[in-house]
Amino acid sequence: MKLKQIATINAGYPFRGKIPEVSDSSVIAVQMKDVSLAEGIRWSACQKTELTGKRPPDYLTTGDILVAARGNHNYAIPIDSALATTNKQAVAAPHFFVVRLKSQNEKKQGILPEFIAWLLNQIPAQRYFEQNAEGTLTKSIRRSVLEEAPIVIPPLAKQRTIVAMANTLREEQRIMQQMINNNELMMSTIARDLHLNRSH
Repeated sequence: MKLKQIATINAGYPFRGKIPEVSDSSVIAVQMKDVSLAEGIRWSACQKTELTGKRPPDYLTTGDILVAARGNHNYAIPIDSALATTNKQAVAAPHFFVVRLKSQNEKKQGILPEFIAWLLNQIPAQRYFEQNAEGTLTKSIRRSVLEEAPIVIPPLAKQRTIVAMANTLREEQRIMQQMINNNELMMSTIARDLHLNRSH
């Protein structure tokens, strides 16, 4: 099965040049700097902006998936319910593709966006993107490449299990990284104290 069979794929909003910053706007733009696999989308960091292009905005909704079109890692991030807490309308920057499960797809209720995002982040999909990427210094993938991405849809129960396992792993990684950061800070403090004591 191909991704295009279960989802529509569109490029992010076509801002011309730098994304303008408008402090009193009710619209925010999700840029690559606002997103990470570990933390998802940092909504509080998203820039308020105005939409100056001619294309009508296709605002992000819960269940959409952002896929990085550029870079060495074409990661996928699902839009979760945290979007609603921003009280803003959001668009994706042009460097993202927006993947949206087809509403007319009878199987929509049997496909978890979080599972599709997980699947696209795994080695088989990432290898496929790498093999079909263009460019030398900055790699990028065309929309047609993402549309043709091979996917496998297991039963819903298995999808839920996989998503739960992935969430647990991500939380464990977050805790481990926090412990590493704390230990590095402690080592830096010890080293600084040693030098201070030596100078007295």
